Amino acid sequence: MDRALCVKCGKQKATFKCGGCLGDFCYNHLTDHKMELGKQLDDVEGHRNVFRQLLIEQQSNPRQHSVLTDIDRWESDAIGKIQATAEQTRQIVLKSVRERMEQLEFRLNSLTDQLRQSREENDFFEADIYRWNEELTRLTQELTKSSHIKLHEDTTALIMKITIDTGSTSLFMPKTDPTAKWIQHGITVAGGNRDGSGPNQLSNPWGLCIGANQAVYIAEYSNNRVVEWKLNENVGRVVAGGNGRGNQMNQLYAPADVIIDELNDYLIIADHGNERVVRWPRSNSTTGEVIVSNVDCWGLAMDNNGYLYVADYNKCEVRKWRIGDPKGVLVAGGNGKGNRLDQLSGRFYIYVDEEQSVYVSDEDNHRVVKWTQGAKQGIVVAGGHKEGASLSQLSRPKGVIVDKLGTIYVVDQNNHRIMRWLKNAKQGSILVGKNGRGDQANQLFNPLGLHFDQQGNLYVVDNGNCRVQRFNIDLSTNL
Repeated sequence: MDRALCVKCGKQKATFKCGGCLGDFCYNHLTDHKMELGKQLDDVEGHRNVFRQLLIEQQSNPRQHSVLTDIDRWESDAIGKIQATAEQTRQIVLKSVRERMEQLEFRLNSLTDQLRQSREENDFFEADIYRWNEELTRLTQELTKSSHIKLHEDTTALIMKITIDTGSTSLFMPKTDPTAKWIQHGITVAGGNRDGSGPNQLSNPWGLCIGANQAVYIAEYSNNRVVEWKLNENVGRVVAGGNGRGNQMNQLYAPADVIIDELNDYLIIADHGNERVVRWPRSNSTTGEVIVSNVDCWGLAMDNNGYLYVADYNKCEVRKWRIGDPKGVLVAGGNGKGNRLDQLSGRFYIYVDEEQSVYVSDEDNHRVVKWTQGAKQGIVVAGGHKEGASLSQLSRPKGVIVDKLGTIYVVDQNNHRIMRWLKNAKQGSILVGKNGRGDQANQLFNPLGLHFDQQGNLYVVDNGNCRVQRFNIDLSTNL
């Protein structure tokens, strides 16, 4: 037998080679080595027994798997979110119901005052009695109809999300037909005290929207703020910005438009000078948050599915955004500045109907263009016959609204009037502003934005006169 050095004692002895480690061991140390290997085998068997026990435990209770625990936690979080959303929508419904009751009470009080005054002065005719009865009939119908609130359910992956449509952002008209008229003398509901930044003044007002409680929200381009004027109040309240021009989250820079996200109780503002869209909580918040960046925004709109639409002046396009997404979807324009039907030009305002068709007041082209969902080019639905003052023309149109019959209401800025174009009509009619440029109650000066309240009264941003005018619907022509 060959002699070799033992790996343990280092002596030249008769050795035996271990087939596993290939080391040379003398006889004595070979025995020790085998005993050590036996202990290692014991350890392996011990680990095996521990594993077997773990396997048996998990087989008997597989729900202890860590991934299943994560799923349980996800389920609990999801249920919590659903419950929170349900409670939020309950509060929206309750708020909407209360506001609707307040509106009906306001109209009833107005009717009561008319009846009392007419009886005291003994000044009424059969036509008055007929008109009052018709108004009471309308009030009764609105009070007793099943509901003005619709529930929308949006099923996404594994989570059911519900949203509420209170109808408060939709155009409401007591009677949408060609005979509807509005009283030609407007009532100043905001501003009207010359240009300024005081609580009873406006400076370069642009866009506006109306809350369900008839509060008016106005984007003041030059005062870098959005103000709220409540019904029948003589002064406004700053609800966004108002801290000087800047890009901090408590500041705005030349806001051009404002809309209301009723579901989440936000004001959404086109912060034009900062090239961003921000949303600002309506509950006395002092700061907002950016929801769309790097956009030369002017007009804003929101559809019934909660998508936000933003008009980009620089890119001559309109994009649709799901709030939180990094990139919107092109829905109008996007082919550079021009007058082709696939192009837009100017500081345009937008409206989105229930079918997600986008109406654009194409300022530089003096027309209103309709882009149906998925369309590659628009259809001219008002104006489009060069700039002018005839009933078939527009001059730098701005704010636009479309009712459920497809009737278009558009601000004809340089003609100082509001126009109505019936669906498929070749020419429009003057709604208000028939008396030319001026500062009288029956005149406008460079109007920009417009909106309707739930009674069908028309609100107009009378920019040149630093005021907002309300033109009441003429109920005697809307029976």
